[in-house]
This record gives sequence, C-alpha cells and structure tokens, in this order.
Amino acid sequence: MVEAARFPLTRLRFRNDDLLVQLGLDPGAICDGDLEAAYGRFEARTPLLALRYHGYQFGSYNPFLGDGRGFLYGQLRDCRGDLQDLGTKGSGTTPWSRGGDGRLTLKGGVRELIASEALHRLGFSTSRTLSLVETGEDLWRGDEPSPTRSSVMVRLARTHLRFGTCERLLHRREPQALERLLRHVVRVYYPHISEAHPVGPGGNSEPALLAFYGELVERVAQLAAEWMVAGFTHGVLNTDNMSLAGESFDYGPFAFLEGWDPGFTAAYFDHSGLYAYGQQPLICHHNLRLLQEPLAMLLPRAELESRLERFASAYDTHYHARLMRRLGFDAVALAAIEPGCPRIPSSSAPSWLDALIRRARPGRPGGMPGGRAARPSRANGRPRSPPRCGAGLCPSRRCVHASSGSGRISMSTTTGSPCMTGWTGADPATVPDPGARRYSFLAWILSEFVYRFPRWNVQP
Repeated sequence: MVEAARFPLTRLRFRNDDLLVQLGLDPGAICDGDLEAAYGRFEARTPLLALRYHGYQFGSYNPFLGDGRGFLYGQLRDCRGDLQDLGTKGSGTTPWSRGGDGRLTLKGGVRELIASEALHRLGFSTSRTLSLVETGEDLWRGDEPSPTRSSVMVRLARTHLRFGTCERLLHRREPQALERLLRHVVRVYYPHISEAHPVGPGGNSEPALLAFYGELVERVAQLAAEWMVAGFTHGVLNTDNMSLAGESFDYGPFAFLEGWDPGFTAAYFDHSGLYAYGQQPLICHHNLRLLQEPLAMLLPRAELESRLERFASAYDTHYHARLMRRLGFDAVALAAIEPGCPRIPSSSAPSWLDALIRRARPGRPGGMPGGRAARPSRANGRPRSPPRCGAGLCPSRRCVHASSGSGRISMSTTTGSPCMTGWTGADPATVPDPGARRYSFLAWILSEFVYRFPRWNVQP
C-alpha cells in the first residue's frame, strides 16, 4: 500500500466528459475543482494499491518491476456493467520506483492522452484518459528540454493485470495463486467463458483456462492488427505492457507513421529495432508464447500451443476487415470476415491493379524478434537467394519474411502486410500458385495508397 505525493499545485488541464457519462455521472454536476481534489490531491483515498509484476523487457527478464509511479485508485462498474480500473501515472514514488522520482511530465501526459483518444476514435480497444492535472513541479528528463512541467494522469482501463503478473507467480512458484488469479480474470473479464465452463470450489478449471487463453490469443491478434491498420507503433511491447484483457494501454514513446516504413521505431532507445512497427504482430505472438510458461504450471503445453495457432487466422481476418473499414469499404469489410474469403483471379484484376503489380518494387529486409536483421543465409560461401513469398500477397514475390521462430506465422518485411499462410521456407515449387491472388493482396494494394497518399486516407 502506498500514499500519493503532495503537489504544490493542482490545475486541471484535461477532463474526459465522455468517460464521466460512461461511468454514470453527470458532467454538468462535476466542476474542475472536484476533479482536482479527487485526481490531483487524491483526497479521502488513502492508502492506495501499487501493483507488483515482472516482465521481459527487450528480451531480458526483469523481476524488479511494479507500479513505479502510479497505483490502482479504485474499481467501479460503468453503465454497461463492465468493471473498470482507475489507475494513475505520475502520482509519486512507490517501493518499485527503482530510483525514479515517480513523476510524469506534462508532455508525457498529453502524449498518452493523444494516443488513447486517437485509437479510441478509430474504434480500437484501448484504455482512455479520464483526467490530466498539472502539479506545479519542475522535472529533469534526458529525452526532452528540461526543466519541464509535471502532471498526474488518471486512466480508465479494463484491467491493470498484465502478462507480467502471471510471470511473477511463475518466478515465485505459486501455482495456486496463479489459478486464483486466472479464475478471477475469467469470471470478470471473460464472463461468457465462465458461464460456458462453470468451476465450483475444488472443481476442474482446465477447460475454462484453456478457453481463456484461446480467446486472449484472438484478442491480442486483433489488437496487433488494429495497430498496424492505424499506422501505430507502441514502442515498448514488453510483457509487462500486455494486458490480460487484450486491451492496448500504457503509452510511452509511441508514434504514428508519417510514411510507410515497417522498420520504424518509436523509442529512441530501441537500437536493435526489436519493437519496430513491422515487428509488432511477431512480438505479440512471441509474448503470448512467453505467457505459456506460467500457464504451463496449470495446463498442458500442447493444448496451449494449439490455441496459439489461432493467432495467424485471427490477425489476418481482422487486419483486412479493419483496413477495408478505414478505407470506407464497409460492405467489403463485412465480406472479409465471412468464412471462405473469396479469391480474386488474376484475369479479373482491373488494368490499374495489373499496372501496380508490374511496377511493384522489391523491398528491404526487416527485423526478427531478436532485433537482428533478416539476411539471406550462405551456401558454399555464396549468398543464398532469400525465400520467396508464396502467399500471393507480395506482387514481386521477392520479399524476405521474418518468422516468429515456430514457422507458423510470418510477416512480409517488404510491405509490412501480413503473410499468415504458415510459410516455413519451403521450396518455391511447393507453395500455392500466386496467380490466384487472394483478397488480401488487394488489401495490400489499397494499404499502399493509404500510407503513400495520405490525402486519400478515409476516416471511419
């Protein structure tokens, strides 16, 4: 338990009246001073709960993580009956601040506000900013002009339970605590699974937990697709920044693409390109596999792996449906999510599409989950030709693919478009005929227009 910091000033800089309505409150009855008292000075709320968790940060396990500059202010149900968390950022030091000052710059608060509201307005699953209060302190930071102004932010999120919460229980070898945690997650955030697989005291929770993991895989795949369609780069996809509800949250050095660049990184300290824009689906898949480690204390590994295989199809379907929706083709978007997505034979492609196919340029290799560039292997001292795309998504069939390591999903690092056809580096003679272009190829062509010609970008 922790206490909030005492600030010399509390001045409301942003209030989200839409969220107040969602929480069943009348914005007209709440003045700015009320929000400053509640979410700036945290009156009548002490002590508060700072959560502890572990996580893989840039590939290295860190057992010393936790809420270093925030706490869980409280939980309440909104008008829809969904349980929501109120969490803070910049509210002071905690036992897990690791030498930090526990503060948030006003610039950082504004950036999180922009990220969360932009993704929400695009119709994506995200936490949202409820309030932002300037707190009157001078902060020194190495990544922005200093001294800079301070603030405290309150966000609304489905949960602040993370992949790293489970990883901590694995580290402590507490399977019973993990089972209690996951039963709570299923009951609160996956109620349909709880109804389909009721678990009484001392009952078998395996069916419910396997169903939970399977749906989490699909939610995270859809979330990754939404980021890619929005041109959004999260920047720091550590496992402690992945929600057990499959929601996007905790925005630090994020960025939206200004031009099409799969190798773009948002964090200045991501020197290896591990969390580059084009890497995000692979990293999400990799983090879901890392989550299998704690879950394997309770569930068979083979069953978990079979659920993870849903990622590719869930990502592929949602990516193309969302892309079509963003381009304004609602009817096409609906068709894209129907079973048996239609193929577009090459003979039926319009002339302008064929012209684009002929003019498509080969791309450059991208990164792999370890942050290393994907390079052709060498045979007998000579470079070996890079693997070709056999999915028919890449018009030149000259793109190099990054793999998650399992061979079950791959990503075209030439275009950044998904190539979820189970490519495993097989001989080109054995791959499907690229002449039978799938619908997803047309989606790639349209995505080129979105990012190369922003004036054609159609908002939903």
